[in-house]
Amino acid sequence: MNMTHYMSLLADNQPWNLIIFMAIPVIFAETITVTEFFILFSKNLHGPLRAFNRACSIIAGLYFTGIFIYLMINAYIPLTVDGDWHTWVDVVAVTFYLSGVLFLLPLALLDLGLIARRRSEESRLKLHFLLVSGFLVVAHVAMIFGMVNPEIVGGMAGMMH
Repeated sequence: MNMTHYMSLLADNQPWNLIIFMAIPVIFAETITVTEFFILFSKNLHGPLRAFNRACSIIAGLYFTGIFIYLMINAYIPLTVDGDWHTWVDVVAVTFYLSGVLFLLPLALLDLGLIARRRSEESRLKLHFLLVSGFLVVAHVAMIFGMVNPEIVGGMAGMMH
């Protein structure tokens, strides 16, 4: 069976690529989401749980930014330049995965106090929740398209298979 580059990345160098590129970012995002539910429902916007939530957000945002830079340089740009994508499904999977940086980096910047400073704590928490939710959505879209066998979909004009 032919695989997308997304699945190939996760399957190579087992278990390390799976841990580095999938488990760590998704576990951080899910931890942030769960702690945010507790924070929102308890209305306790300060305290150890919020501090833990902030720390996870900052680490996840900076960590995923590193992944984004690494994969852009070592995978996305070379695959595009060389025309080595395995159909449009492959492009969608990898692009959605990398678009996670559009959610996790602002999440880190928000908790570092570099953006949305003038907003209320509650407003920042709502933005925080939207950003982590956005990451989970794009990560799941990447996972779904990443699991599709590229051989079952039509080819892309101008792309080698």
